[in-house]
Amino acid sequence: MTRAATPARPFGAVLTAMVTPMTPDGAVDLGAAVELAKTLVAQGNDGLVLNGTTGEAPTTHAPEKAELVRAVVDAVGDDAFVLAGAGSNDTAHAVRMAEQAAEAGAHGLLVITPYYSRPSQPGVVAHCTAIADATDLPVMLYDVPGRTGVRFAQASLDALAAHDRVVAIKDATGDAYAATTAAARTGLAWYSGDDGALLTLLAAGGVGIVSVTGHVAGTQLAAVVRAWDACDHAEALRVFRTIVPAIDALNGAGFQAVAAKAACELLDLIPTRSTRLPLVPATDDELDAIRDGLRAAGLLDVALR
Repeated sequence: MTRAATPARPFGAVLTAMVTPMTPDGAVDLGAAVELAKTLVAQGNDGLVLNGTTGEAPTTHAPEKAELVRAVVDAVGDDAFVLAGAGSNDTAHAVRMAEQAAEAGAHGLLVITPYYSRPSQPGVVAHCTAIADATDLPVMLYDVPGRTGVRFAQASLDALAAHDRVVAIKDATGDAYAATTAAARTGLAWYSGDDGALLTLLAAGGVGIVSVTGHVAGTQLAAVVRAWDACDHAEALRVFRTIVPAIDALNGAGFQAVAAKAACELLDLIPTRSTRLPLVPATDDELDAIRDGLRAAGLLDVALR
C-alpha cells in the first residue's frame, strides 16, 4: 500500500482515531504504538489520527505528542496518512501544537472548535485560520459539538473552506441533512466522525470515515466504502451490519478511548488497557461486554477467548 491523496479524498477513505498505548504506570508506550499503527494500516486503514480525543490528547503533553507522531510517521508514513490533533481552546497553544506536529512529520492536522470558552463564530473562524496559517499542512476540521459545545455555523464553514489548506471535515454532529448541501457547497471532503453514521454520511455526499471501530474492523470498513463506490449499496449495508455489535461495544457507553483500548487488549494489539486519569480502564464487567460485541461481530475467536 502507498498513500495516495485525491481532491475527493485528501486523506484516503478509512482512518482510525488511534488510541495512545500506555504502560501500567501511565507512560506512553511508543513501541506498542508503532506496532498498533502497523497493524491498523495492514488491516485496511488509509490513515491514522493521533493525539485526538481517542488518543487521550487532553492528558498527554507536548513532547509526548511530538514523539508519538514522529514514531508513527517513521513506521507507516509511506503507506498511510498521519494526522495530528491540534485542538485547544487557547489559540496560541493550538498553533504551537500544529507547528510541533509539522516538525514531527505529520501529513495533516485535525482542528476542533474551541471548547469550554464557547467563542463567537468569528472567533471560531479566526481560531481555525490561525492554525491553518501556522504550517503548510492540510487541515481537517472536526465538528463535534457534543464535546466542544460549539458547532461550526454554515457561514463559518464557507469562510474556512476558502482557505487553501482547509480541505476536509470530520462530521460528528448527527446532522446528515446539513451535510447533504454543505459538502457540495463548500467542496470539503466530508468524513463521518461517528461510526454508526457512515452509510448515512456516504449517502449525503461523504467520502469516508474517521473511526473508533477501525481499531478492530478496518478491513470491514474499507469493504463498506469500496462497495459504496461500486454502487453496490446492498453489499455495503450487508458488510456494515456485520460489525454493528462491535460499533455498539466501542461507542455505546461514550468512553471510546477506554473501550477501544480494551478491545485492542483483547485482540492482543496492545499490551494493556491502561489509561490516564480522569479516564479509568475498563472494568472486568465492561471488558466482558466488549468481548461479547467483538464475538457477535465475528472479530474474536470464541474458542480462544
